Amino acid sequence: MSAPTVLSVNVGLPKDVEWNGKTVYTGVWKQSVDGPVMVRRLNLDGDGQGDTAGHGGEQRAVFVYQIDSYRYWEKHFGRDDFVYGQFGENLTVDGLPDDEVCIGDRYRIGGAELEVTQPRVTCYRVGLRMGEPELPALLVSRHRPGFYCRVITEGEITAGDAIVKTATGPGALTVADTDALLYLPDRDLEKLRVAVQIPAMSPGWVGSFQELLDDAAKPMPAWEGFRRLRVTEVVPESADVFSVRLAAEDGGDLPKARAGQYLTFRLPGAGQPVPVRSYSLSTSPDYRVSVKHEPHGVGSGYMTTQLTTGSVLEVAAPRGDFVLEDGSGPVLLVSAGIGVTPVLAMLHVLAAQRTTREVWWIHAARRPAEHPLAAEAHELLAQLPNAQERIYYSSVDGRLTKDRLAELTLPADGTAYICGPESFMADMQAGLTALGVTRIHTELFGALASLNPGVVGQTTRPPHQPEGAPGAGPLVTFARSGIATPMRDGSLLELAEACDVPTRWSCRTGVCHNCITPLLSGEVVYSPTPLEPPPADQTLLCCARPTTDLVLDM
Repeated sequence: MSAPTVLSVNVGLPKDVEWNGKTVYTGVWKQSVDGPVMVRRLNLDGDGQGDTAGHGGEQRAVFVYQIDSYRYWEKHFGRDDFVYGQFGENLTVDGLPDDEVCIGDRYRIGGAELEVTQPRVTCYRVGLRMGEPELPALLVSRHRPGFYCRVITEGEITAGDAIVKTATGPGALTVADTDALLYLPDRDLEKLRVAVQIPAMSPGWVGSFQELLDDAAKPMPAWEGFRRLRVTEVVPESADVFSVRLAAEDGGDLPKARAGQYLTFRLPGAGQPVPVRSYSLSTSPDYRVSVKHEPHGVGSGYMTTQLTTGSVLEVAAPRGDFVLEDGSGPVLLVSAGIGVTPVLAMLHVLAAQRTTREVWWIHAARRPAEHPLAAEAHELLAQLPNAQERIYYSSVDGRLTKDRLAELTLPADGTAYICGPESFMADMQAGLTALGVTRIHTELFGALASLNPGVVGQTTRPPHQPEGAPGAGPLVTFARSGIATPMRDGSLLELAEACDVPTRWSCRTGVCHNCITPLLSGEVVYSPTPLEPPPADQTLLCCARPTTDLVLDM
């Protein structure tokens, strides 16, 4: 076998490309260049990336792809028009196959030294560049992703340079195995544990692998779809907040909920199409939600004015990752308004444990009359030997801001849980980070923020019914966005986009799982078939189509 060499050095600056009615700003178009090119810590001279969240930067400064894979894809697609840089790579090389190169391997090329950090990020833009939309999935399934490197020593690289291996990465985890570990099913947990310990592995991939390890330990939702629960008590907590206690309709025991989780309700008595709403549990492990009656709120209006003892509701199992973690360190419970509910459930658990942990209870409200559950929280705090309580009424004390937060002697080694309006959470998170707090969890009531890599110039609109004639398919309900609409042609992702429901995606071919969404009820089929099927209680929007009415937690 001949020694590996560089066949071409390729660079290109980002540009706007029209795609599916959107404008994508991308640097995937690369051109071969003559002569030496300086490889620097963050990039090659003359090169750039449109989406620096997924490409480029210190861990992804240089992308390498092999001529052997060129030949494979030419045969697969029946094409002979490929040019160097076709796959968005900076270095087209002869040698260095993905099933031999390992994370942490180092190579001397010309005047530079590179270290392998991760496989290619699975992204729709390589399919856009190639005119082959299914390519992102094929790169993974055929184990030919290519790989990124960081620059250990800056220097010039020229086509024809020899590639000399200077170090072998620990763990013996190849690029192909690393890629499969993230994107393909039947993953080896022991390899995951190895992956998170490899020093050269890109931090983003380490985080993804750690999430997979954490997910493996998570229990499935306590029941599928919606279950009928009976209202045992409705308690007014303030002029516009009411607590609703629930029990199993048959009087049996309900599975215990974790402090901080939420319940999703289907409310057929509130109108058509049937509203679906989610409310945080305000105690734990029992089932109680505390709901604020919002002006013109269909769901909250029904929950706060129409329910009586004995009413029956359709309820999905407790869900959510905003949960109180075990530990012995300080706990910071920070909330505003009705955002008090999930952190109050956490306080119930801490009080039941008679914890000796340092507990900070920090709450903001407009005025005392708009401070529901205040007495309950105060009583629970009184049971804890190391509790601190700070209440801020904006009408009296002014708003709770990150500057006010800095006036407190908060422990930097604490774990913070924040819930409230989005701007409040952002302000509190910034304030806590400035104080040195690193373990911060937030809970968002509404839809998650969009993640549409590379798409630019999009106007933001509130979710709405799609334009044009309504679809004729099953009813799809986007619970967090308050939209229910019949399915049209295309995928669930395309339907969500037509409704301006915030979406999160990257590959659009069932590989990356960025579009994974909790499926509260209903059934789907997939086309194309995802490389790794999601859990039964979730779905991949980019390739899913409903076969029954659906309720999605988005």
